[in-house]
Formats: sequence, structure tokens, C-alpha cells
Amino acid sequence: MPKALITGITGQDGSYLAEFLLEKGYDVIGMVRRTSTLNFSRIQHIQDSLTLVSGDLLDQVSLITILQEHRPEEVYNLAAQSFVPTSWKQPVFTGDVTALGVTRMLEAIRTVDDTIRFYQASSSEMFGKVREVPQNENTPFYPRSPYGVAKVYGHWITINFRESYDLHATSGILFNHTSPRRGLEFVLRKITYGVARIALGLADDLALGNLDAKRDIGFAGDYVRAMWLMLQQPEPDNYVVATEETHSIREMCEAAFGYKDLDWQEYVVQDPRFMRPAEVDILIGNAEKARQKLGWEPSVSFEEMVHMMVDSDIELLKEENDLS
Repeated sequence: MPKALITGITGQDGSYLAEFLLEKGYDVIGMVRRTSTLNFSRIQHIQDSLTLVSGDLLDQVSLITILQEHRPEEVYNLAAQSFVPTSWKQPVFTGDVTALGVTRMLEAIRTVDDTIRFYQASSSEMFGKVREVPQNENTPFYPRSPYGVAKVYGHWITINFRESYDLHATSGILFNHTSPRRGLEFVLRKITYGVARIALGLADDLALGNLDAKRDIGFAGDYVRAMWLMLQQPEPDNYVVATEETHSIREMCEAAFGYKDLDWQEYVVQDPRFMRPAEVDILIGNAEKARQKLGWEPSVSFEEMVHMMVDSDIELLKEENDLS
């Protein structure tokens, strides 16, 4: 039975990846950071099949201890301070976790067992003020947030350890991906949750920021499959994972409200509080390399994903508010 360690297992991607690996017959170790408010809701349905261990990307000793005790063959580093707006309010913390945390894990792997295969969750936010459209593995980075800057560091330190110590260290440059398990602070989930509230008569409007920003956005369940495929390759590399389509926030509103026969313009209001200090205007990926080398393609369309999320949020709100 192969064994994998997932940092950030309680997040959206961690929960889908854990499900996927369990179905593949893996023994899955999940690292969780000890806090006063633990949230296992995303992995509650599989929790009995997981081994959860306490660790922190800020504490290298805890990482070394986990690797020594559990001896995983694969490590998927998904943990990060991952909400872009928060990175302006907590730039130092974001850098410590999202950037230096990668170094601590890589150094722990090098110290304990340099045959471990390592996956680093890089991000399309690294491209920021894009130098070319679409973006591929060789597109120069121009991050527009402390989060993007931290992800660039994590990406390059992964490459540096790969080349310096011959580690099987791979970087997946994932474009936006979401699901019903996404946090409510992320824009498409915020939209589908808002549509559900309005459709059920629980709200009258939805406040959003920049409606013109465009994102290449796919289903998280598809993207974790790409992560696994990367670590099955004989050689480590960098891969862009994307749908190769772009949708504006305005289009997201049209799709979500339209699914419930609502006119989004009657409900959406723009709020300056949700504007970024420096905006990323358009992101769209070129996933040709992932398609050719990994055999990966997305299986869920944009419309299917939006409908799935609206339906899920309606059911969630019905349950929470005791609505039949």
C-alpha cells in the first residue's frame, strides 16, 4: 500500500486529493495545524480512513518528525495562507507559511529521505500582470499580491532543490479551481452561495468587487487528479493545469443567477471594499504540456460546475435554515 502525506488536508484540494488517493489504495496521512478551532467538515466523511497528525509549516522539527514516523513515498504540499486579499493584511505571515514553509518541507525531505516525491502547489497568481496570453510553464512571472510573490518563491525553491539535490520535486501551476467545498470568501463560491440565499428569500442582494476580472477556472476534483499524475512521472517537472477558457466575474454572475432564472443585474452591487489594491486582470492557461505528458484533461465544464455549486448551496441553506 503506497503512503502519501498531504499538508492542508482539511482544505478544498486536500479533501478531494485524500478521497482520490484512498480510492487508489493509498494509506493517507493528513497534516493538520493545531488551532483552537479545528474544522474537519470537508473530510468528515472519510476521516475514519485517514491518519491525522499534528504539524506546522512554521515548525521544521514537526515536519521532520512526521516524515520519520510515517515514511511516506509522496508528499503533497497544499497548505498555505491561500486567500489573496488576506495576504495584503498579513504579508509577513503569508510569506512565512506560503514561501518559507515550502523550504522547510523540502529541507525535511532532504534530511529524512531524499527519495520521497514532492508536489508543490504553485498558482496562476504568480503570473499576475501577465506577460503573454495564454500563460504556460515558461511565461515570466509578475505577481500582483503578497500571496503571488510568496508562491513564486515556493515555486523557485522547489526547482532549486530539484536541481541542487536531485529530488523528485514537481511544481503544479494550477489555475483557479473551485467546488462546493470552496470557502465562502472565494469569488465563485461567494456568487453561488449568494444566488442560493436570494433564491430562497434569505437575501436581497450580493456585494462584489471588480466584475471585469477574468479567470481560467475549473473543478477542483479534476485538478487533484493532475497532482497525482505529476508524481507518477519518471522525472520531476513543472506543469500548468488549466481549462484554457476564461470567464469574467460578470459571466460567473450570469451563469449562476441565470441557472435560477434570475437577472443578476437586479441583485449584484459593487462594493469598493472588495477591490484589490493591485488587480490581476486576466488569467488563462495553456495546458498543452499536461495534456500531452500526463494525459490530463478537465471532465467538468464551467456550466456544470456552477450548477453543481448552486444546487449544493441551496441544499446547504435549506438544511441550515430548516426549509423544506
